[in-house]
Amino acid sequence: MRGDIPPSLFGKRPRDPFWVAANAFFNGLERVRSLRAPVVRDARPVDRSLRLTVRAVRREAADVVSLRLAAPDDRPLPAWQPGSHLDVLLPSGRRRQYSLCGDPADRRAYRIAVRRLPAGAGGSLEIHDAVAEGDSLSVQGPRNAFPFLARERYVFVAGGIGITPVLPMVRAAHRAGADWRLVYAGRSRASLPFLDELREFPADRVRVRADDEDGVPSGADLLASAAPGTAVYCCGPAPMIDAVRAAFDPSGGSTLHFERFAPAPVTDGKPFEVELARTGRTLRVPADRSALDVIREQIPTAAYSCRQGFCGTCRVGLLAGDADERAVSDAADDGFLICVSRASGGRLTLDL
Repeated sequence: MRGDIPPSLFGKRPRDPFWVAANAFFNGLERVRSLRAPVVRDARPVDRSLRLTVRAVRREAADVVSLRLAAPDDRPLPAWQPGSHLDVLLPSGRRRQYSLCGDPADRRAYRIAVRRLPAGAGGSLEIHDAVAEGDSLSVQGPRNAFPFLARERYVFVAGGIGITPVLPMVRAAHRAGADWRLVYAGRSRASLPFLDELREFPADRVRVRADDEDGVPSGADLLASAAPGTAVYCCGPAPMIDAVRAAFDPSGGSTLHFERFAPAPVTDGKPFEVELARTGRTLRVPADRSALDVIREQIPTAAYSCRQGFCGTCRVGLLAGDADERAVSDAADDGFLICVSRASGGRLTLDL
């Protein structure tokens, strides 16, 4: 065997099979050397924010208005499913979550509805007093923390403004030909939004209960039409949800799905301390309060939105200490949701 590479390796084709294989190998090396190094671009988070125009503001009931939101150029909006909500960034900087209560088949606009709450944190008052037709709002989403699952039989229970996520579910169940019933309760008929739209459905499937006419219903009253094997979807004020949960019977394959518009009270908490690393201050969180409530007394600008652990707006860095597992957000595990999470013992140090 010759110990040098014949000139024919890079010129004439050699006849010896060995040199044919060697020629192919070295030519392959030359091609590899000529390839450019791959360019790896920095990954950037996907921006899911939209700037929408308020096309209409409509009074739906006493202290309830709806907003119809569309793209400035009327392009189709991202699709959504019943139970979805939008994160709305208000002009003041407040971030609030509102259920989509329009028709998912309408890709040209989103609809939300807001009840005026004078004793609330200010978001509803801003919607009612400062947002008008023609204004622009930044939103994120849609996102779904209250998914609507395909079933043969449903009972929907809505209390007041709790009709907003339920109304698209009713439409979906009706279109699918499912066996469904709706119980819609509130203080008075004047306080109940979208009664006119419910008249589009068969009257024997919709039951409206007004406290001033029928009295305050019990959980058993609200679930009277829930036969075994029924999927119960419930949204409304906390006392109503608590009553439904207490009366619900899971035997027979029934399932209960609910969404709160206000955080559940802290009933099983233990006191703990949080140290604010940026100031060195240490705050005591009582057993019946959230870290968010205590921290906002010292830092009024601390961000929050849902107050139930879903949106992740209040997530802050956890620098030291052991936290419990109340965080239900799908965000990374290196943070602490000050609206729901607590210490599993001792003191927590937060990046605040």
